[in-house]
Amino acid sequence: MMAKVADGMAAKLTEAFAPTHLNVIDETNQHHGHAAWKESGETHFKVEITAAAFAGKSRVERQRLVYAALAEDLNAGVHALALVVKAPGEA
Repeated sequence: MMAKVADGMAAKLTEAFAPTHLNVIDETNQHHGHAAWKESGETHFKVEITAAAFAGKSRVERQRLVYAALAEDLNAGVHALALVVKAPGEA
């Protein structure tokens, strides 16, 4: 049950970008006492994603695409989202 939000986010990102690498990490436990932290978790996430859709786009453009794909989650209680967004072949 704890991975419900992370699983939903992963499904949305997979559908939107067909990534070659995707890792959605719930980091809520690392933010105990911070803004919007909840005992139930699922408020602070890190997304590592690599997809061809990001080739030729700036860091800001890439982040905006991810935020748009996850807008529903961000409006429904995800408080923090750390992003590592790459195109294939980028280190």
